[in-house]
Amino acid sequence: MTVRDPISAPDAEGRPRRVTRRFPLFTKDTARPEGGGRAASEDAPAPARQWPVLAVLGLAGLGLLVTAFGLFRLGTLLIGVALLGGGAMRWLLPDVGMLAVRSRFTDIVTYGLLGLVIVMLALMVQPNPWLQIPFLKDTLHFTVTNE
Repeated sequence: MTVRDPISAPDAEGRPRRVTRRFPLFTKDTARPEGGGRAASEDAPAPARQWPVLAVLGLAGLGLLVTAFGLFRLGTLLIGVALLGGGAMRWLLPDVGMLAVRSRFTDIVTYGLLGLVIVMLALMVQPNPWLQIPFLKDTLHFTVTNE
């Protein structure tokens, strides 16, 4: 008997398994996220295979280092841009290795929203904000005072 793949393997009584698209009742393993394959060929060294996650972590680490040296706005901008870049890579590249954590849609939304919020907060940080949104001051005034 020739077995082509685990799905077509016979069951304990020798009967061929029925091919179904439904998920099993109990899972025995965790499926790799969509796009979670290697970002480079298998014979490439490990850092080259995982370059997307290393790029995001490297830029975020640089942002933390810059923040530690007293440049808060620039450091947090780098962290936000790193997350936005991770979302863009997750959207554009077919395989991103360990950068793929969840489904493609969830990763893009998570990286994108967190990156956007961090960038916006970095641009609005006091003193001398680079970005001023007029209705936020009115909203804060309305919620804090009863006037």
